[in-house]
Amino acid sequence: MQPRHTIRYVMVGGFLGAGKTTTLGRLASHYIEQGLNVGIVTNDQATDLVDTNTLRMQGFDVGEVAGACFCCNFDELMSTIEDLGNEQKPDVILAEPVGSCTDLVATVIQPIKRLFEAEFQIAPYVVILKPSHGRKILANEQRAGFSPKAAYILKKQLEEADAILINRIDELNEEQIEELTSLVQQYQPGVPILRLSAKTGDGFDALTELLAQNGDFGRRVLDIDYDTYAEGEAELGWLNSSVRVSAEKSFPLDQLLLSIVELLRDELQTIEAETAHLKTIGLWEGFFGVANLISSENEPELSLPSNCDVRNVDVIVNARVACDPALLEERVKSVVTRACEAQDATPEFRQTQSFRPGRPVPTHRYDDVE
Repeated sequence: MQPRHTIRYVMVGGFLGAGKTTTLGRLASHYIEQGLNVGIVTNDQATDLVDTNTLRMQGFDVGEVAGACFCCNFDELMSTIEDLGNEQKPDVILAEPVGSCTDLVATVIQPIKRLFEAEFQIAPYVVILKPSHGRKILANEQRAGFSPKAAYILKKQLEEADAILINRIDELNEEQIEELTSLVQQYQPGVPILRLSAKTGDGFDALTELLAQNGDFGRRVLDIDYDTYAEGEAELGWLNSSVRVSAEKSFPLDQLLLSIVELLRDELQTIEAETAHLKTIGLWEGFFGVANLISSENEPELSLPSNCDVRNVDVIVNARVACDPALLEERVKSVVTRACEAQDATPEFRQTQSFRPGRPVPTHRYDDVE
């Protein structure tokens, strides 16, 4: 009798803009190089997710759970994993929850353990700390960019982690890295801390070694106030917009994408709306480019250049900003139109969803551990 095939479930959490997608892409490449079959599950409150398109364009097998977080759509998470195994069962599932979500140990990991114990092995649950907002929030700065209720979510994410990953060390000097490490140690003493640049791969071996460990992980069930959690999530305006951009003459796609992010950053600064994350992707005939912004204090970045000129392209914009979603939609449409006009191009807005996330209502929640 052959042994039952088990799937290694690797979930990587962290706040909006922490670098989860880049980390999962690097992990997927690592496991594929080892000869393993890998599936990725992304997650968002709405459709048209930049992360899903980015990972698919990199050649990965990706399923998406849209319309609610993993915890509130647990059954779809499990059916998406099952669909990824239609042709060949995955050896590893990499799961990326919504960046404004927490309480994932009680609502995702523990239910998998109890309801699907024979099918899954749970890897250490890693949460990525976003340096820009993380430092301000853990240092209790007066102007951390978000209200205490939104900051509550970031703190709770760290509390349930088996290990905390300080990302973007390529953008930090040694003093800044030590300050972040000290703040995390004070807030979560005894929890392993790793330092990584998901972009360059520096420190990546330590992460893969950690995730290869076997043990009883996902046991840090939170004591959490769902009223505060819900109000913190609702502070964010959430927007996903898909646009077809057309022009008579070719224009540089990367310049358009970066211009959208730069103009939107400037617009949001005028109304003092803190950015949790902005992402835009351009897709056309097998190539793509991505530009993003992870906070108001950071510079916009062309994170994945296309190096292509185009006349027609599909553009997706994702914005997570502490402001009214109707105002956010108005600013995004204005900015995209201006950026296109600068390239003598015309935007056709095909679908735009803008809203505040609703109250989390988990499918399952276990407040004890097995």
